[in-house]
Amino acid sequence: MKTSRPITTTLALLPAIGAVVSCSASKQASRVAGSNGEKPHNVIFILSDDHRYDYTGFMGKVPYLRTPNLDFLARNGAHIRNAFVTTSLSSPSRASILTGLFSHKHTVVDNSAPMPDNLIFFPEYLQSAGYSTAFFGKWHMGNTDGKPQPGFDQWEGFSGQGTYYDCRLNINGEWTEFPKDKYSAELLTEHAIDFIDSHKDKPFFVDLSHKNVHEPFDASEEYDGIYKNEERPHPASFNTPLYDVSTVPSKGEDGKPKTGRGWYGEDRKPDWVKHQRESWHGVDYCYNGKDFEDEVRKYCQCITSMDKTIGDLLNYLRENGLDKNTLIIYMGDNGFIWGEHGLIDKRNFYEPSVRVPMLAYCPEIISPGTVIEMVQNIDIAPTVMDACGLSKAPQMCGNSFLPMLKGEKAPDDWRHRIYYEYYWEYAFPQTPTMFGVRTDDYKYIHYHGIWDTNEFYDIKNDPDELHNLIDDPEYQDIIQDLNKDLFDWLEQTGGMEIPLKRNTRKHKDWRNGKVF
Repeated sequence: MKTSRPITTTLALLPAIGAVVSCSASKQASRVAGSNGEKPHNVIFILSDDHRYDYTGFMGKVPYLRTPNLDFLARNGAHIRNAFVTTSLSSPSRASILTGLFSHKHTVVDNSAPMPDNLIFFPEYLQSAGYSTAFFGKWHMGNTDGKPQPGFDQWEGFSGQGTYYDCRLNINGEWTEFPKDKYSAELLTEHAIDFIDSHKDKPFFVDLSHKNVHEPFDASEEYDGIYKNEERPHPASFNTPLYDVSTVPSKGEDGKPKTGRGWYGEDRKPDWVKHQRESWHGVDYCYNGKDFEDEVRKYCQCITSMDKTIGDLLNYLRENGLDKNTLIIYMGDNGFIWGEHGLIDKRNFYEPSVRVPMLAYCPEIISPGTVIEMVQNIDIAPTVMDACGLSKAPQMCGNSFLPMLKGEKAPDDWRHRIYYEYYWEYAFPQTPTMFGVRTDDYKYIHYHGIWDTNEFYDIKNDPDELHNLIDDPEYQDIIQDLNKDLFDWLEQTGGMEIPLKRNTRKHKDWRNGKVF
């Protein structure tokens, strides 16, 4: 079943970037063959869920964590070591990957927001250009029914979050159930390999979107329990702040605050962070009372389980002579905090939340050990299109980093900062709406709609983000410049209006257990 639509439409939501996108199928198909007669690149995009940037074997953050196949990609391909998402949440990030747009442009701002009908996903351009396209796994953008989405000849999708075991897949519009003991990462990889094997006579694009490593962190049978006796040292900010501690300034003999930092304590952490520490997204009440240390170990087992299936895919490509000309891109849809600032989960603009692992491998174009700086998820769509011989669509906010993968110098106008946005969610009210900007040296976080402090970090000298310097006189000029830069970005890209979504949840009287 081929799921496609004509790619000529007016994008009502995109007035600031370009209103009309037109794609001629015959013209694009001729470009796939290439004027120089070279075979176009195949592309496999592997997306994991909640995989933070430093939880791989080659990063050395967790001494016991084994990821031999991700290590292979990093060693023999490119490691994009400063890779970021625009919103650290599954649905917004996935929409940014597939459209090349910021969250306030595509408006998929949370995990329940419906997708606008006028979004164009980059596989639609590949499909119109003659590529065989397929999707396997977790879509998770406003669809709880798992139905096929535009741009894919072959569709095999979960409903919503999906499951690790007892899997059901919507295959081209029909639901299929699989053995209860079949692990989802293995199942999806096997189906992806089957698709490639039957379509390798022409260029192909495969989107392999795993459930790993999303909670409940179920490992495959082979790796279940392998880290049960291991311990991970707590991060430097684990006890900064403690819940409900240092909210009142200490006073000297003269009765005045010792620190001069008011109600926020020595390190000037926002109150919302203190309060979240004892919520189900904090270490003191992790997932409603689960053991924090055990959850970290299970997370690592889940990563290793997925890594094994990446090895299966690599072995198939080698055995069939497809490894040299196939561009593999691996990344996480967002990071994940494990104890930093006393928190778990994502959503915020702290480093483990916004940074993701990103690797690229293609021996024909990428030299082993290539390292690239400052890339965002909005750059994936233009990069894949570039690898397939297509120019990026005019509405896309990102840019192709393929030239840098090939070893070329970054263009002078390549980004030297990234922007961030997150919108408060009804179901997860602990984390406020926030906007931010990060350079190689500094990070500024602006909170919206709460009476609390903003944050500023000298991340070059304080990579653990221990000391909020928002009121330090030495940095006020830099803070003002970043604040102006942040709001200039929002204004220039049409982000000055919060994209509210209709709320259909039932109201509850939590004290009496009543639902209205």
